[in-house]
Amino acid sequence: MPKPKLPDKEFPWSPKLAYAIGLITTDGSLSKDGRHITFTSSDLSLLKTFRNCLNLKNKIRKSPPGSFSWKPIYRIQFGNVQLYRWLIKIGLSPNKTYNLDSIDIPEEYFRDFLRGWLDGDGSIFTYTDYYHAKKNPKYVYQRLYAKFSSASIKHLRWLQKTISKLTKVKGALAINPPSFNRKSRVSMGELKFSKKESIKLLNWIYYKPNLPCLKRKYEVARAFLENT
Repeated sequence: MPKPKLPDKEFPWSPKLAYAIGLITTDGSLSKDGRHITFTSSDLSLLKTFRNCLNLKNKIRKSPPGSFSWKPIYRIQFGNVQLYRWLIKIGLSPNKTYNLDSIDIPEEYFRDFLRGWLDGDGSIFTYTDYYHAKKNPKYVYQRLYAKFSSASIKHLRWLQKTISKLTKVKGALAINPPSFNRKSRVSMGELKFSKKESIKLLNWIYYKPNLPCLKRKYEVARAFLENT
């Protein structure tokens, strides 16, 4: 006798759940079997944070370096039919890389989701600019910018619109043509924020101590934000 079908379930939002969904949106995947969810990263600490956010007991497994990374790849896979259906309901899908659009997330948890997104396919850069130092030694500037990259342009436009609505920070969206050095011939989008915008956005994302986050990315911005 077949097992009865599990009813659909609504999952209560929390900062940890929103953060985990940000990670799934970028470096996660939904299997076509309608049950399994996988998250992969080259950063073992991020896998542990993800597992903690969802209260998982599943093992983290190590895979050999892939064609796009010289680092070992870590992955965690778990089965949860009800969570899988709920993720589909809010906007994720098994083939999300190029077709991702908006995600149905309450505004109060969007910054937690965005922090997860940043830890997945986002970047924080800071460097010292000496370009004009020859003219005047005082012309040395500390640069900072945050960037979100995706092959789904629709999703980046939604991201930009929501960030602008909640923070009044807009950023600049650029669509880069396909690179012939890659196997994929797909345009990549970049949502990039200037120094002033990045400071405001990152202060909003890291709104209190001890939030779930990728520590090495937070450390890049931390001293800069504290000094500001």
